[in-house]
Amino acid sequence: MKQWIIGAAIFAGSTATAAGQSWVGKASYYGYHGRTASGGHVGALTAAHRSLPFGSRARVTNLGNGRSVVVTINDRGPFVHGRVIDVSTHAAESLGFRSAGVARVKVERVAGE
Repeated sequence: MKQWIIGAAIFAGSTATAAGQSWVGKASYYGYHGRTASGGHVGALTAAHRSLPFGSRARVTNLGNGRSVVVTINDRGPFVHGRVIDVSTHAAESLGFRSAGVARVKVERVAGE
């Protein structure tokens, strides 16, 4: 029983957000095929953010439908006023806004990253 409680505490801690690390605004998506600012490539669940460190992870929640995904930050942007994150095409599909192009989202940095 003690091991189960410790495991649950570790899991809960790994999915919590870091204090003060959340943003609300519009998300867009991109299918860029070159190198990103980190030197990597756009992957299935990657994103561009202005200030989160490369390699950090963030939970993106579509406020219109409640869907969320965890993405890895590997690029800089977006550079359009009012947008807080650019996600990969696959992430936009998972969030349910690919056909719309943009969505109002909440971005939360996942603690421990």
